[in-house]
Amino acid sequence: MHAPTKFALGLLAAAAVATASDVIQLKKDTFDDFVKTNDIVLAEFFAPWCGHCKALAPEYEEAATTLKEKNIKLAKIDCTEESELCQQHGVEGYPTLKVFRGLDTVSPYKGQRKAGAITSYMIKQSLPSVSVLTKDNIEEFKKADKVVIVAYLDATDKISNETFSKVADKLRDEYPFGASSDAALAEAEGVTAPAIVLYKDFDEGKAVFTEKFDAEAIEKFAKTASTPLIGEVGPDTYAGYMSAGIPLAYIFAETPEERKELSEALKPIAEAQRGVINFATIDAKAYGAHAGNLNLKTDKFPAFAIQETTKNQKFPFDQEKEITAESIKKFVDDFVGGKVEPSIKSEPIPETQEGPVTVVVAKSYNDIVLDDTKDVLIEFYAPWCGHCKALAPKYDELATLYANSEFKDKVVIAKVDATLNDVPDEIQGFPTIKLYAAGAKDKPVEYSGSRTVEDLIKFISENGKYKAAPSDEAEESIAASAESGSSTETGTVEEPAKETSHDEL
Repeated sequence: MHAPTKFALGLLAAAAVATASDVIQLKKDTFDDFVKTNDIVLAEFFAPWCGHCKALAPEYEEAATTLKEKNIKLAKIDCTEESELCQQHGVEGYPTLKVFRGLDTVSPYKGQRKAGAITSYMIKQSLPSVSVLTKDNIEEFKKADKVVIVAYLDATDKISNETFSKVADKLRDEYPFGASSDAALAEAEGVTAPAIVLYKDFDEGKAVFTEKFDAEAIEKFAKTASTPLIGEVGPDTYAGYMSAGIPLAYIFAETPEERKELSEALKPIAEAQRGVINFATIDAKAYGAHAGNLNLKTDKFPAFAIQETTKNQKFPFDQEKEITAESIKKFVDDFVGGKVEPSIKSEPIPETQEGPVTVVVAKSYNDIVLDDTKDVLIEFYAPWCGHCKALAPKYDELATLYANSEFKDKVVIAKVDATLNDVPDEIQGFPTIKLYAAGAKDKPVEYSGSRTVEDLIKFISENGKYKAAPSDEAEESIAASAESGSSTETGTVEEPAKETSHDEL
């Protein structure tokens, strides 16, 4: 008689387990109390229709479950239901992630949107910038993350202590830092204070710094020693390699066995160039389209290329040649010696400029964008980008206004198809708009405001050398256009910079 009831209750219990979430959904009336009663909270402000939010959801959930045992809470706020709360916290795009230490101490989340990266970042955020280590907790601390940095110091060495703390404050988002003044612990590690040991769960397991305590030298040591000798390029690591400040050598191969074989063969080269060039394998089956971004053929592997990340220059190795330790060593040595010319992908230079916006290609980039006599506003776009298409008529209007103004010889409104032309900038999203002011070409200013004609003029006027704003007649034209609805977009959401649907880096 009671079997159906028990069965129904069982289904309900199973459903509850299936839908249980370790991410706490907050509303306006619960947000403040939740943040106040937890030491640290990562909050995601999202919209249900947002594609990036949907992609983040399973990663965020996995991180929440992992961090639960460490009492680090992850929360989410639906901005379509809690618009006032989202506006209160300055949310302008989705998803927006912020770290709360109470209501008054708030910082943007700066990590990658993958479960492992979120977990690692939040563990570091939960620790003090420098954890005090003793014989009772040091072994546990060494395993707190893939890379941890420990200083062995004399308590009376004020200068070394202050230098280490300064570095830790600066790099706390990247590594957990600890310090010990126990001479016995230093002796057990085979070092004498002051010294730093970087522990890692890859390569040789640890690296030691025994030079003079200088902040810049310690930062360089940390960056070099924490990077795998031959790592792997993927969604979790790509941004880190791009921001490392040194070139990246890609080893494309289609199978794990082939990537391992090539890594072993090229290991001595990577060792010789450690701190000069980063080396990493990349799965050619999953991310083969990225070879095209490096001016390699996308159907011929294995392949090798070097990217000068700071200048976004590409140096592909001839794919008709066999990849061997000898051939790659010569190529790398020639690259370091400045004997290899970068490969430049470019559309033909237009014979005439037909529209109001100046069309730039790679071969004309320096002549137009870096013309030191002119303020140049340039849009980096992709033909498939919906936001770029929406901007086009307003950008044409902007160019027409300047072309018909007294600043026509001082201000250039330009655009470049960043999928068909190599440009010096590493573009992370489309459209990206930057102003290269006359006399300050080495310090471009990226635009992040609303994509309206009025706001773009204000941006040029405030950041350009000539403080150029069109005349009153042009302003009247803008007002008339605004009334007809041509300047209504207020969002600044960018589409991710990727050249094909297969390239998810």
